[in-house]
Amino acid sequence: MNRRTFLQLCGGAALALAASKRALAALPKAKITRVRYYKSPGDAARRQTKAPGLFNQSTHIVVVDTDAGLSGIGEGGAKDTMEQCAAALIGRDPFRIEDNWQTVFRGYFYPAGREKIHALGALDVALWDLKAKALGVPLYQLIGGATREYVECYATGFPSKGSLRETAKACVEAGYRAFRIGPADGNPWDRWETVERSYQMCKECREGAGKDGGWAIDFHTRLDFPDAVRLAKKIEDLAPYFVEDLVRSENPDVYKVLRGQTSVPIAVGEQFGAKWDVNMLIENHLIDYSRVAIPNCGGITEFLKIMAMCETHYVGLIPHFTGPVSEAALVHLCGAFSGPALMEMLPRATGGVPYLPQCFDFKDGKMWLNDRPGLGVTFDEKQLPLLSEITEPSQPTPIYRRPDGSVTNW
Repeated sequence: MNRRTFLQLCGGAALALAASKRALAALPKAKITRVRYYKSPGDAARRQTKAPGLFNQSTHIVVVDTDAGLSGIGEGGAKDTMEQCAAALIGRDPFRIEDNWQTVFRGYFYPAGREKIHALGALDVALWDLKAKALGVPLYQLIGGATREYVECYATGFPSKGSLRETAKACVEAGYRAFRIGPADGNPWDRWETVERSYQMCKECREGAGKDGGWAIDFHTRLDFPDAVRLAKKIEDLAPYFVEDLVRSENPDVYKVLRGQTSVPIAVGEQFGAKWDVNMLIENHLIDYSRVAIPNCGGITEFLKIMAMCETHYVGLIPHFTGPVSEAALVHLCGAFSGPALMEMLPRATGGVPYLPQCFDFKDGKMWLNDRPGLGVTFDEKQLPLLSEITEPSQPTPIYRRPDGSVTNW
């Protein structure tokens, strides 16, 4: 991390600390007594298929309870990772969110991998929800207040209206900022045919959208490097809002080479976890938009740090859609971000889910801020089966602290 980013993060932390001290008097004494983990039907319910939920993209619901009668809601994780992370929080102060995050992330022999960070992120979202509810304010008021009235959205999976041209036109007319597609399908995979067919699809989208940036494409990491470059260069004049995941995500250093070979706006991060996965790309301005999402990155605590890096280096936010509770959290975060922000919306998800009577506020292709306390989400626990209930603390490795009480590695 360079000096400028470090100072930016320190400045943001100082402001947050001042705000926290002012609000401290309003917070009751509380300890985490229980974590409940519920099985959601996940994306299979929205797709109406028999496909099981993805292990590291679950939409299972977590509820953190306290002895003060306060609860918070989050979303994500798998049963084993959730149980391990949740046990480390039992008995702790729910309002020391950063300290809790560091304890769970660093409190085991190995640093948390992406699947474990998904569970940590779910718990972290619940703690922020709990704290904002305790103060009686919407989450965005705890992180600087609103910077915009709504957050623009692009559509993934907009219902077909016939041709791509007609579908893109209908999508933009419905209020979405952009219509997104993937590359041409094909199995077996013919690289030459795929690039050409994908280019023709992009032309149709551009014609239908009718304006610069009215469409976007996700390469889905399917293309080999030379084909990704070739397709990206071919579509430059079609003015996409962004081009996502041009090549495989395992080696971010590849964008040091790729960045200089195309002028399309690059969006990367959907497959990443904590800030260390993306910081090099942001600080070297190898991407134009961060696609890092919640709970994948470790929750709101970590996303705020990524936001600070993005602002410092003129990188926008286009977070990936992972689930309804996480999407509700992202409205608050994008709504408090000073730079460009665009949210992904799955039109099939806009009708809501039965177990969340209140969730995000979507209208006319946009996500709207609301004044409900916390995330603004309510959960009907009777509609989902309980997977696990954690009430006993567990911390298999010691937690070492500096003289001032802050966490360090053991």
